[in-house]
Amino acid sequence: MSDFVTLKTNPDFRRLYNRGISITDPALVIYYSKNRAGICRIGITTGKKIGNAVERNRSRRVLKEAFRSVCPQVKPQYDIVIVARSKTKYIKSTRLAEIMLRIFEEQGMLISESDGQ
Repeated sequence: MSDFVTLKTNPDFRRLYNRGISITDPALVIYYSKNRAGICRIGITTGKKIGNAVERNRSRRVLKEAFRSVCPQVKPQYDIVIVARSKTKYIKSTRLAEIMLRIFEEQGMLISESDGQ
């Protein structure tokens, strides 16, 4: 799966916050749940605690790029919301991609050879 769709509506985010599974890391928080759409959908949020608009936008760009590099390995059946934390603005996208891969692997969200995909 090389492409993903972005989550944009508040009900989609709220559903994941309330019913999704959350995993925390010092750099980010990931909420996820399975969907029936058969595609990977992602939403990225940054709060005002991150900093000013420039820092929040940089955090979003870095998270999006990190997920873009990880996306082909993620099973295409998840809705994912990634929440930036205060350390996110200091971390490069390659390091964030490693963190995402580790978390996704621990949660069984990655495509394996036995899946046949």
